[in-house]
Amino acid sequence: MGSFSIWHWMIVLAVVLLLFGSGKISGLMGDVAKGIKSFKANIKDDEKEGDASMTAESAPPAGTIAGPQVHATASTTAQPASSSSRPAA
Repeated sequence: MGSFSIWHWMIVLAVVLLLFGSGKISGLMGDVAKGIKSFKANIKDDEKEGDASMTAESAPPAGTIAGPQVHATASTTAQPASSSSRPAA
């Protein structure tokens, strides 16, 4: 009683075919196959874009010097190197 026999599955298959018809089922399976192919193509495109962006980020553009970027802000002011108000002793 716990498992279905082959006859149970044959009856279920016959009922499904009667309800939906063979044309509708084959069309549905074709749509599923197209969806899977589209999914795989999009995954490959994403991997290619990821590889291209990683190489573009890791290599600096031609004519530039690679190294840390230092940016000055507007609040930074220059201090004179040796200006003191005390006389030398």
